[in-house]
Amino acid sequence: MDAVDFVTDTLGEPYEAAELTLTPDEEGAVSATLVRRLVPGAEQAVLYLHGYNDYFFQTHLADFFVERGCSFYALDLRKYGRSLRPHQSPNYVRDLVAYDEEIDRAVRIIREQDGHSRLLVNGHSTGGLVAALWAARRAGRGVVDGLFLNSPFLAMPTAPVVRTLGAPALDALARLDGLRKLPQAINPHYVHSLHRDHRGEWDFDLTLKPAEGFPLYAGWLAAVQRGHRQVRRGLPIDCPVLLMASTASIATKTWDPELHRRDAVLRADDIADLAPRLGRHVTCVRIEGGMHDLVLSAPAVRAEVFAELDRWLKACQ
Repeated sequence: MDAVDFVTDTLGEPYEAAELTLTPDEEGAVSATLVRRLVPGAEQAVLYLHGYNDYFFQTHLADFFVERGCSFYALDLRKYGRSLRPHQSPNYVRDLVAYDEEIDRAVRIIREQDGHSRLLVNGHSTGGLVAALWAARRAGRGVVDGLFLNSPFLAMPTAPVVRTLGAPALDALARLDGLRKLPQAINPHYVHSLHRDHRGEWDFDLTLKPAEGFPLYAGWLAAVQRGHRQVRRGLPIDCPVLLMASTASIATKTWDPELHRRDAVLRADDIADLAPRLGRHVTCVRIEGGMHDLVLSAPAVRAEVFAELDRWLKACQ
């Protein structure tokens, strides 16, 4: 494997970033961005995969792992965040398997170039779905030693009958015109509940994580729903899995203070119900007062998230 060169990331030191050149697709050149924060001599590393309409900015998450002696890596997937280029349709892929290329490349860098012998993969929302499917395809190879899923996108936030009846039509549309734009379902109040310029405490780039979201493409959504069907059939993930989800969800078109205490993107109960289908060694923890991205919840709530994660990590050692 050819070594990649890291330069100082947009977050500043001690974060570094490397561009990973990938196989071109129908839109042209494609790349992903691997961000790292090394701990000298560390044997264990963490690889973080972000969600939809998202990118890596959660440096306090990196702090948690670094304080426990783990090197931290985050992958801005193709067409997201640091990796989005002007000629590309944001977030778009026709098949979630496409992400295997950058995840496998990142894992080789973490293990072979940087010399880590143990790897935990941490996926949030869509990144949690991508991580779970990737880990299932890599079962039996000893590639990943643990999986932490933060509110993984395992099911559409709609009634099962709607998902079942709508899937054939969506699949047909995706085959005909994968880049067909669908009505945008993202709730801008979720981003408003997070960003410090609105009603939140966090600072992030609103051009990379806009409140109104990016276009929703038929091909991408069909790919996600195919992934959901795989989860419902059951996955053979062979490493320990920790899945966390809020205890409650909220669906609102107007501002509601409960947006700070519930999952405003997915149905938390659906996530928890699907946890046993991921593999044979799954721990499910529900977080009272948790937002969709649990580590961005209120201080006392995220402290509970980190306490549960710390307990699970110690049990897996």
